[in-house]
Amino acid sequence: MAKIKETTQKKAKLKKEKIKKPKKEKKKKAKKEEEIQKPTLKEERYLEALGRRKTSIARVRLFTRGEKVFLVNEKLYDIYFPTLELQQIVLDGFQKMKCLDKFRVLVKVKGGGYHSQAEAVRHGTARVLVKFNPDFRKRLKKAGLLTRDSRMRERKKFGLKRARRAPQWQKR
Repeated sequence: MAKIKETTQKKAKLKKEKIKKPKKEKKKKAKKEEEIQKPTLKEERYLEALGRRKTSIARVRLFTRGEKVFLVNEKLYDIYFPTLELQQIVLDGFQKMKCLDKFRVLVKVKGGGYHSQAEAVRHGTARVLVKFNPDFRKRLKKAGLLTRDSRMRERKKFGLKRARRAPQWQKR
């Protein structure tokens, strides 16, 4: 009998605690709302677009104000992409529109190799330029910079060495 009374008392205490918990949560929510409503520093306005190629993803931000710099993963583009070919791929959209030194461009790239990253950046910059000025769309589309190159590496199949490469056949 004593055990039954103890368990019922414990259950009653748990019910009281459960009732008290939502009141505490409401206070926390009110604090969060106050934090959100605090005035923040004036954020710089920018246009943003995603560019993709194979497994590379590039997030491109285009600022109209500030120092005119092209940064890729917080490095200058010519340092991040060492070869001239990759640098030309990255700047292709800006060179077509003749507006290379008018913007500050920040790019975050991840995944893939250098070449696919460069093409992802090219795709992202072309998309962001169209957001900046819709009149650019016709020329960029004609140059083929807005089309997403959807070719991906084919997955490996079981029983094979790679996607289609079969093990070498031996007669004996």
